[in-house]
Amino acid sequence: MSRAMQCQSCLPWGSWTQLRRSLPGSSGTRSVYLCAASVPGTAGSTFLRKILHASSISLPRGSVRYQGGSHERSIQPRSSGHGLSQLRNVASSDAIKKHQKSLSAWFSHQPNEERQFGPSFSLDAVHVDPVIRESSLEEILKPSPDLTIQNQLQQPCSQVISLQNLFDVDACGRQVKNVVLYGTVGTGKSTLIKKMVVDWCHGLLPRFELVIPFSCEDLSHSHAPISLRRLITKKYQHLRDVMPMLGTSNLKVLFILNGLERLNLDFRLAGTELCCDPNEPVPPSAIVVNLLRKYLLPEASIIVTTRPSAVRRIPGKYVGRYAEICGFSDTNLQKMYFQMRLSQPGCSGENSVSSSSGEQENLVEMLSRNLERHNQIAAACFLPSYCWLVCTTLHFLYFTRTVPPSQTLTGIYTSFLRLNFSGEVLDSTDPTNISMMKYVAKMVGKLAYEGVMSRKTCFSEDDLQQCFEVEMKTESELNLLEVFRSDVFRFFLTPCVQPGKEHTFVFTIPAMQEYLAALYVVLGEKKTLAQRVGKELSEVIGKVSEDVAVVMSIISKVLPLRFLPVLFNLLKIFPRYFSRLSSKDRDAIAHTMAEELFKEEDYYNDDVLDQINSSILGMEGPMHHPDEARDDEVFELFPIFMGGILSRRNRAILEQLGCSIKNLAAFEIAKAMKKTVIRNSRKGLPPSELMDYLFFLHEFQNERFTAEAIRSLRTVNLSSVRMTPLKCSVLASVMGTTCHEVEELNLTSCNLDTSSLRILFPVLLRCKALHLQLNSLGSDACKEIRDLLLHDKCVVSKLRLANNPVGEQGAQYLAEALAGNHSLTHLSLLHTTLGDRGAEVIAQHLAENQHLQELNLGYNSLTDAAALHVVEVAKKHATLDKVHLYFNDISEDGKQALHSLRMDRDGVRALVFLTAGTDVSDYWSHILNVVQRNLPFWDRERVRQHLALILQDLESSRRQTANPWRKAKFLRVESEVKKMLGKLQHGTL
Repeated sequence: MSRAMQCQSCLPWGSWTQLRRSLPGSSGTRSVYLCAASVPGTAGSTFLRKILHASSISLPRGSVRYQGGSHERSIQPRSSGHGLSQLRNVASSDAIKKHQKSLSAWFSHQPNEERQFGPSFSLDAVHVDPVIRESSLEEILKPSPDLTIQNQLQQPCSQVISLQNLFDVDACGRQVKNVVLYGTVGTGKSTLIKKMVVDWCHGLLPRFELVIPFSCEDLSHSHAPISLRRLITKKYQHLRDVMPMLGTSNLKVLFILNGLERLNLDFRLAGTELCCDPNEPVPPSAIVVNLLRKYLLPEASIIVTTRPSAVRRIPGKYVGRYAEICGFSDTNLQKMYFQMRLSQPGCSGENSVSSSSGEQENLVEMLSRNLERHNQIAAACFLPSYCWLVCTTLHFLYFTRTVPPSQTLTGIYTSFLRLNFSGEVLDSTDPTNISMMKYVAKMVGKLAYEGVMSRKTCFSEDDLQQCFEVEMKTESELNLLEVFRSDVFRFFLTPCVQPGKEHTFVFTIPAMQEYLAALYVVLGEKKTLAQRVGKELSEVIGKVSEDVAVVMSIISKVLPLRFLPVLFNLLKIFPRYFSRLSSKDRDAIAHTMAEELFKEEDYYNDDVLDQINSSILGMEGPMHHPDEARDDEVFELFPIFMGGILSRRNRAILEQLGCSIKNLAAFEIAKAMKKTVIRNSRKGLPPSELMDYLFFLHEFQNERFTAEAIRSLRTVNLSSVRMTPLKCSVLASVMGTTCHEVEELNLTSCNLDTSSLRILFPVLLRCKALHLQLNSLGSDACKEIRDLLLHDKCVVSKLRLANNPVGEQGAQYLAEALAGNHSLTHLSLLHTTLGDRGAEVIAQHLAENQHLQELNLGYNSLTDAAALHVVEVAKKHATLDKVHLYFNDISEDGKQALHSLRMDRDGVRALVFLTAGTDVSDYWSHILNVVQRNLPFWDRERVRQHLALILQDLESSRRQTANPWRKAKFLRVESEVKKMLGKLQHGTL
């Protein structure tokens, strides 16, 4: 019998490896409930049909059935009127309807983090149920067999049970009344309960006529005696008319107790007295105990959700069925989740439905392929919570187009932790009441930090023991560790599936290691023993000295013991001295952040956003051999997360999780870091590292700090960085904190398009030199560039558009821009497919321009007429003195006509060939350098033909001169051309 997930609270100490066994296994036939309002596109339906066929997934009533490429609603809930008809009056029926309406509104409410997926997304519209496996108390308590993830993926799960069947009779034919539904953090307990309530509100759970949900966290805050009926009407006032019917055999009631681990229940008669009267006031915990005993409302059904560590708080004799939530235990469920999440209408935020739909489908397809070939991300997505994180991260990476971006990556991870750990206490029975997130930051954060410092992502059992167990000294600490191991460990760490490393652990999502390491440092948990002792001693002395000093001051007025107050005033100095030492800790945090941000060994990696994208969607191309040595691990997100955690919004969220970071601490860290960061940024960072630096400033969310850092950037080189809409938004947002002019912005080969130019428009206005080569910018983009050049605040003086498909229509827009622009002095349209017509359009508008000094129209298939027309206009231009016309289709006659131009007489120089009459052109090296730089993007055969013509021209001119110095110059240039031709023919250039 295969087991999916099992409680490990009884594992022997030191046996961290056994936690590997508890990961969910795949299932055979299972029920999956798709409640989808709509899935756009036939392709999406086809995708779902393939998954349904592969997984033998059944669609129950109230779902959308996908058949033959179309979908049809088949909502046919069984009428619940039979139960309601037995109520004594119509008022009770109306009250239940109001109750359903109220519950539906409340439980359908989604957190703000869900609204990014589009207006159509809601719990009752899109949902994929996790796998639920029937279990037993014996299975929960005993250790599980030693199974690897691969083995569990291959073994079927024979005890899968659907949510609707939890209250069916058990194996002995007895009716089940009490169900315990348990699962580790992140498996989807709360979401499943929400869906269950919403289903009942919509008539999809006809077994029960009344559902009453209670939050055990809410109940734990009240200790005053209260009756069950008063408790119900206090939470649900509109059920007053139903209360007289409560306890009758005719009314089928379901109580939902969510989060039982928050309640301290005592089932001993000495601890909780028996109570069968729903009108008798008793503590809320006593109500829960008597409901579970079936002493109070014995006919009522109860479903309890809890974490594995709290399952044993309910004696087994009071539980009719144990059920374990196993998450998404095969990739088909994961794919379905991603398909439904990422294909929601309005998810991309684009007006163009067709383009956004295509991008969404492409994302789903790439993600599906990576799930099939990369088992580690599939292992992470066992937990529905991590599926949510993957979808949210992809949404951030691909569909962010606002300036400034509405989210930060750090904010996504912080919100992710809030969704899973908000208000969670690790162990409600422990007197310290430590928050779960604070414990994780302290324990798992230490492991994460040590891994980052040693550049390690895989951790052995010894590593876990050293990190988690070496400092355990008290019974309370050991109990907390046991709860952590059974409830939380699997949320952050999972067995590695890489061949040869099956007995090591990795973080479920790689970036989570860097986030927790950053949180560990920023919270000040990275302390030496002396620092920890000093802090505790300071707090003790500070509290004691104040009290004692007051007492001594009173005594000293009566007795001549004036030296005693002086002594205790000296004790007060210690806390003040220690507070000064703590500021040194903040300097150390700032130093760590700056040092990690500018590590030279990481300078030439991909930028962090591309790294995250690759970790989720995978990298296209051949896979690495398992035995092949991997490159060193990269941890460039670590300093970025440190900065992001210090932002005001993230600190506020972490405060809710029990991880407090004071305003003064954040201020002092930023102050200490400023000089180092600005100094390092002036050194001239590589493009990918500069993008990381800009992203760090965006994550830091400190406008004053960012403005001071950006003022020092006069040149911004992002060439060859894949500028997605998100990166463009980050660049525009960060640069927008100041108004200073930028000397140069290099966006060569950055995959820019029209929408990118729109996002960057305010930044481009302030750039004197703008490099936009190799970006596939067509006529639509040229329209944006026209608007840019005609703007009254435009300061662009040099614009390079080489190797873009501008075309004739794009030339028309640029010509209009030339006519009205007052800042542009240099324009390069090298290899932009202008043709004769495009060049003539530009020539027609040149007369209206009074500032252009240099125009490059090389490699544009210009013939003699167009080239000569441009030159004739240039001769009359007030400032234009140089026109590049090399690598065009100019005949020998045209060449002679252009050679006859004289700078002193005609006021313009045309760069056509490497020769100038019987001499070598002054610009021969410039022309050859242009060819060499652009050869990867040009037609090599055409370049070879042009170089052959150039070589013939050089040889002819050399024979016509008798000057030995000129002959030597010709021979040198010929040698360079021959060398280039040779490399071109052998494919080495």
